Amino acid sequence: MIVTLIIICEVGFWVLLAAGLALRYWAKMPRASVAVLLCEPLLEVLLFVVTAIDLKNGAEPDWKHGLAAVYIGYSVALGHYTVRWVDVRVAHRFAGGPPPSTPKYGALRAVHEWKIAARWVLASVIAIGLLQGAIWYVGTDGNTGSLEQWQQRMLFLIALNVVIALSYTLFPKKAPAMTAHKG
Repeated sequence: MIVTLIIICEVGFWVLLAAGLALRYWAKMPRASVAVLLCEPLLEVLLFVVTAIDLKNGAEPDWKHGLAAVYIGYSVALGHYTVRWVDVRVAHRFAGGPPPSTPKYGALRAVHEWKIAARWVLASVIAIGLLQGAIWYVGTDGNTGSLEQWQQRMLFLIALNVVIALSYTLFPKKAPAMTAHKG
């Protein structure tokens, strides 16, 4: 049931995003767009409540409960960023908005990568906290090994994102050299 709900929440996220952007750019209804986009956090609340009820009703904690925590962490820390990322691209493609501008070189790219890493660290910390809450909630009577494995995965994800950001800091990509145009 939890996996099905995670899939429904993910599909719901993209449906709400598409509907919100359609209202904004094609129907020219920006207020309705905001209202639809503000419904997205309700998906995470629903997933959290159903997961807690599932555990409360005696479900053995397993990878599905861990995945729910990771999904909620991602949505909280990166959901708004994902919406903005898609919005900029839709606005550029269909509404004459400015082109997306992600820095490609040097210190600006390193700063960008650190910001992304910070979002992933936040997502991981939220997931770890939710997982720890589930571990405490289940107590010593249940098998919480799968939840602890998810916590370890989140620590790995933190380390991976820090290494990636650090690599852009220590080895910044240089802009291509400008060559003189022969005419």
